[in-house]
Amino acid sequence: MSRIGKKPIDLPAGVTVDVTSHNEVTVKGPKGTLKRDVNPDISVKVEGNQVVVDRPTESKRHKSLHGLYRSLISNMVQGVSEGYKKELELVGVGYKASNQGQVLELSLGYSHNIFFALPESIAIKTETPKGKNPLVTLEGIDKELVGQVAAKIKSLRKVEPYKGKGVRFVGENIRRKAGKTAGKK
Repeated sequence: MSRIGKKPIDLPAGVTVDVTSHNEVTVKGPKGTLKRDVNPDISVKVEGNQVVVDRPTESKRHKSLHGLYRSLISNMVQGVSEGYKKELELVGVGYKASNQGQVLELSLGYSHNIFFALPESIAIKTETPKGKNPLVTLEGIDKELVGQVAAKIKSLRKVEPYKGKGVRFVGENIRRKAGKTAGKK
């Protein structure tokens, strides 16, 4: 049984949820509006200041959809009320980041700079504190989109395990390998 799906979603102040007859869920809040189509088998109801997600049967497919849509709607509610934030740091000599509007310019040790166009719904901030690694901060209301953009930026220069150079999340633990000299005795 889906323990996640059974939990009702509490709505914070200022957040409203509308469910159309075509099973389209619209969540409006202080930060914006998000929409998502829900599988017709799953029913979504607004009861007072809670959202309840139900499934018709106990089949494995319905159980998995039940938990999935409950999590997705919960993420939408949190996104329009608080928003999501991902921070990336560029570790490496000469690595730089700057932005002009919605275009991120990265210098990651290649022979050319990389220009990365961001979706309009994502806010970006780049900073280079003195004596520290450059930081790129992504903020938005859609958890899936923020995570996807962060993963795409991270994939432009993957962290290598010997020196730890590359693009990583702030606070991410990198598994390091010993170099050639460690094996000789």
